[in-house]
Amino acid sequence: MTIDAVGVTKSFGRRRAVDGVTVSFPAGAVTALLGLNGAGKTTLLRILGGLTRPDTGTVTVCGTPAGADPLLSGFHLGPAAMNPGHTVHRHLRWLAALSGIGDARIDEVLAETGLNDHRAQRIAGLSLGLRQRVAVAGTLLADPPTVLFDEPLNGLDVPGIVWFRSLVRELADRGRTVVVATHLLGEVALTADHIVLLRDGRVHATGDLGQLTPAGADTREWLESTLLECA
Repeated sequence: MTIDAVGVTKSFGRRRAVDGVTVSFPAGAVTALLGLNGAGKTTLLRILGGLTRPDTGTVTVCGTPAGADPLLSGFHLGPAAMNPGHTVHRHLRWLAALSGIGDARIDEVLAETGLNDHRAQRIAGLSLGLRQRVAVAGTLLADPPTVLFDEPLNGLDVPGIVWFRSLVRELADRGRTVVVATHLLGEVALTADHIVLLRDGRVHATGDLGQLTPAGADTREWLESTLLECA
């Protein structure tokens, strides 16, 4: 259930956002996708999820071309992708209908994400943190083997961050491939098993976080200094 990218490039006009990326995202692990602003994180994440087509190269999800089977990947689109006039339950029913998912699974996801008490509320009336939870719920609806999150902690309060940390750990422990693009290095140090660090659209470093961190070094401080090398 890995995600494998081989020779992936993507340009927008004259700017190459992703430049010859070859990398694998292992199953049963949380991989943090890191990089400075403009390093290509969001573009690569969208390519991995089948939402953006690369100019060259291939991406396979569980051996299938990315995007060929939407049930293989859950992609966190964020709060901006929701209709503010819909209730939480209506939004999830709309997403479920696209994939033939029944009401029972909607109820399970509402419970998993702590949204049961908010199911009848309109999205426009929710805090940013609760809207993030709704976006996460949508990501999990199909119970996909791979899940990709783009800055999912934005707007979450401390209990929400702790909840998300526990959620991704549980997903990985169940064998899922979890990819999280984030700039919060403290969370990476606490949660990630594996990192992929991009610099100017290329892979600057990748591997097991514990093995990459020098002996005796603080993981967060090492990540910070490594990112600064990319400036």
